Amino acid sequence: MSTLVIVESPTKARTIRNYLPSTYRVEASMGHVRDLPSSAEEIPEAVKGEKWAQLGVNVESDFEPLYVVPKDKKKIVKQLKDALKDADELILATDEDREGESISWHLLQLLKPKVPTKRMVFHEITQEAIREALKNCRNIDEQLVRAQETRRILDRLVGYTLSPLLWKKIASGLSAGRVQSVAVRLLVQRERQRRAFRQGSYWDLKATLTHEKTPFDAKLVMLAGTKLATGSDFDEATGQIIAGRRVVLLNEAEARALQDRLFGKTWTVSNLEERPVTRKPAPPFTTSTLQQEANRKLRMSARDTMRTAQSLYEQGYITYMRTDSVHLSDQAITAARSCVEQMYGKQYLSPQPRQYTTKSKGAQEAHEAIRPAGSSFRTPQQTGLAGRELQLYDLIWKRTVASQMADSRQTHITVEMQVEDAGFRSSGKRIDFPGFLRAYVEGSDDPDAAIEDQEVILPALKVGDRPKCRDLEAIGHETQPPARFTEASLVKTLESEGIGRPSTYASIIGTIIDRGYSQLVSNALIPTFTAFAVTSLLEKHFPELVDTRFTSRMEQTLDDISTGEAKWLPYLHEFFLGQKGLETQVKERENQIDPSEARTVELENLAAKVRIGRFGPYIEVENGNGPVTASIPKDLTPADLDPEKVEGLLRQKTEGPDEVGRHPLTGELIYLKIGTYGPYVELGEVSEENKKPKRASLPKGVKPEDVTLEMAVGLLSLPRTLGTHPETGGKIQASLGRFGPYVVHDQGKEGKDYRSLKAGDDVLTIEVKRALELLLEPKKGGRGTRSKTKAALRELGQHPADGEPVNVYDGPYGPYVKHGKTNASVPEDQSVDNLTLAEAVELLAAKASSGKSSSKSSGSKSSSATKTKAAGQKSTTRKTTRKKA
Repeated sequence: MSTLVIVESPTKARTIRNYLPSTYRVEASMGHVRDLPSSAEEIPEAVKGEKWAQLGVNVESDFEPLYVVPKDKKKIVKQLKDALKDADELILATDEDREGESISWHLLQLLKPKVPTKRMVFHEITQEAIREALKNCRNIDEQLVRAQETRRILDRLVGYTLSPLLWKKIASGLSAGRVQSVAVRLLVQRERQRRAFRQGSYWDLKATLTHEKTPFDAKLVMLAGTKLATGSDFDEATGQIIAGRRVVLLNEAEARALQDRLFGKTWTVSNLEERPVTRKPAPPFTTSTLQQEANRKLRMSARDTMRTAQSLYEQGYITYMRTDSVHLSDQAITAARSCVEQMYGKQYLSPQPRQYTTKSKGAQEAHEAIRPAGSSFRTPQQTGLAGRELQLYDLIWKRTVASQMADSRQTHITVEMQVEDAGFRSSGKRIDFPGFLRAYVEGSDDPDAAIEDQEVILPALKVGDRPKCRDLEAIGHETQPPARFTEASLVKTLESEGIGRPSTYASIIGTIIDRGYSQLVSNALIPTFTAFAVTSLLEKHFPELVDTRFTSRMEQTLDDISTGEAKWLPYLHEFFLGQKGLETQVKERENQIDPSEARTVELENLAAKVRIGRFGPYIEVENGNGPVTASIPKDLTPADLDPEKVEGLLRQKTEGPDEVGRHPLTGELIYLKIGTYGPYVELGEVSEENKKPKRASLPKGVKPEDVTLEMAVGLLSLPRTLGTHPETGGKIQASLGRFGPYVVHDQGKEGKDYRSLKAGDDVLTIEVKRALELLLEPKKGGRGTRSKTKAALRELGQHPADGEPVNVYDGPYGPYVKHGKTNASVPEDQSVDNLTLAEAVELLAAKASSGKSSSKSSGSKSSSATKTKAAGQKSTTRKTTRKKA
């Protein structure tokens, strides 16, 4: 008897194959094999004339979805059908969440098996788990399928109804989404708060004291019996002390006068308090907390985290990575406690096994937390993993093991001191027993170093002691605007507000960045002017759709549908076709929305108008001769656009650029200009003879007003030739690129070797000796790596058809395989490290047969909408049917 087992990815197939009998054949569906049409060309001829066709959902016939098999999946479906012909049994073994259940259901509908069919689920890929799953197969959960289908339809209705409205009223290429638009609004609201913020300033004193030769610090907290003002006492909207706060606000003169008055006076300990504190370990990871911690510790994006976690799961290293649960099985608890005892000793074990309870009602995606797979946990060193996979596994291993460790016992010490009428406070912390901190400290890579950093040791003081003041310093402070969201803090906010599901956050954040609603700068998500315009339109005309409470209630209803507590069809009908349904609202409001108004971004305290144009945002002001416009540089954010910057942009437009001086060799004028990508210097003017004058961007951190003639000449001389490499004789140069200053070694046929300059290095003065030191350092991936010919992540071998190389590269939208001029995205459920030449050739063939050669993966089959043009129009989007992380 032969059995066909179908999973989503080749990696998962290879891993599972090791644990199944030889009569079992395992094949991969490569994610979803059917979906709603993504473009007009995918709509079947039979329904192209229907008014609902572009939606892909027949709203007039009980919201019946129109499912199609994309071109790049037809070959896979045929292969699966052929494999099924030789099978006596079919087992659908896709992932255990809603998405996996849906994939199995679609496979069942397409394959129409005439042999017995079972559904097998598991949350880890180990021999024991697979064998247990085989014994406990079940039928497809129709309720779970219906819940996923309802989400898919709902997301399509929102995206494909609102997105065309945004194209008409603001700009083409924009999209709206059920969760995406709420997330964008959160970013915009925070940026509005930053814009409305008014800075306040205050001063205090810091003392350096000693007692029995032990130094310690103390801070001024009271003056004449009244609390000293701190940052929390300021009103962010005014920059002044909050009305009613009874505090003392010191300015610089008063602080320095107090410093002079107190220095040399007698200090006395007036009070001392020791307070025991117990800290418990954090629960094991859920999808959300893993994304947050990987972003904080490893600077990994949510998308990268999920891609790496998917690979670890499919290789059998961790349990299923899409889960809301913090529960650990008895097997996992035993394995974790065994690790603690072996590596740290019995004293580090919690007295009783710790079991964590999931607080979220929507914890439906899997029934166990993310942890190392198996009945015994491999240490990170035992896995043989490397790079990001090792880092993420190490994080998961430490968090899981720490969850079964003893509490950390600490003592917090507060010492109050008096000197004349001034009260100072010194705070200390002593770690009496590190407990779980020995293995894991949130936000830190090195637990031992973190423990040392956390301890603040004070001398043995008692009331009446008189420590000596060695130094007294007056320090000025300025209040800071609310911090921008990072990926970690946005994920945390979305989850706490009940918006969307953690398994979709990675694709949502990716879409926000890809669609130009946000820039990711130094780990901060900064909304663009386009995000402001779209959010303002939705707030004014469709307020419920961007309201966090409404979206949270919608999410809860979708969860209720999955449990049978709510009916899907009445809900969809009311949402879309009801008296206040989305379709009705769009029809009523479309003519009320003025495109000119929709494209205008209103900013407080700014007389100039900001508009969204075909080529990006620009400012517009009226003068005596009509409107004057100027493009806004990409690095100028809405929160930072003030009247002074507006004046500078407009002055360049009306009066021409500033002159820095004449070049000492050519005599040409050097101009300082502000362009789309920020300020730059230009040698000479554009003319018939000089159509492309030499230009050079200002280095990061250099303000236009600080540019000197010498600096401008130096920048325009780049790239600078520093010398030759002693081993290759190749030229070594220093220059300035998109990601900052760098040095490059020309290795001839071997290509070019780049290194970013470090803090303290100056691109205008660096010498060859220092350049050689940098070039000897290991190359780091990502932004600091530049190459004229992009280095391959992996070289898979020669294509069987023509012998040309087939390589894997990392692109802006994820990894892809390349052969000649054909690029094919690597599915997110496929590990790059385990990709074979045969699988790559198959991906390239599927891409070539679909007639597309773009290397970019659009990737979004979650709540963010991808646009479909009306039937008969050319589509500008790509179809992605793989399962999203």
